[in-house]
Amino acid sequence: AGLKPEVAAEALAGEAAAAGARLAAFLLQNCGRSGIPQQDTAHARRRCFIWGGETTVTLGAEAPGLGGRCQELALAAARTLDGSTAGVALLAAGTDGRDGPTDAAGAIVDGATWAAATVAGRDPARDLRAHDAYRSLDAAAALLRPGLSGTNVMDVVIGIC
Repeated sequence: AGLKPEVAAEALAGEAAAAGARLAAFLLQNCGRSGIPQQDTAHARRRCFIWGGETTVTLGAEAPGLGGRCQELALAAARTLDGSTAGVALLAAGTDGRDGPTDAAGAIVDGATWAAATVAGRDPARDLRAHDAYRSLDAAAALLRPGLSGTNVMDVVIGIC
């Protein structure tokens, strides 16, 4: 596919929403507006960044909505990517094929995901605050449902630009 994979040296950790915003900002910073890396646009290839590890979700006093840490990371990334036409996409998923108590392993988001959830009648900002990412991502048709894998290594995040 012409991708140049780059694997992160450090494990993915910390709050899922903060990690999603940080990784999306990293992708936007490291990719030009056309989706081609800024270093050498004449000879650059598309890039693929890979992170592995596990983030956390600290719940507040109210009962959480539906979703898991990968879905929360993806929805937070979608907010950062909102409106971007840089050709950036991010996948966040559990390797076991399930994220939290849902039928989805995670989600794939890009610059149109946040708006798609809004157009479908969701308030993604509210869903993110309520740890209810599943509903916004489902409304935006961004959930990844590969089925159970029979293995559980870690969560994986893949960014492509």
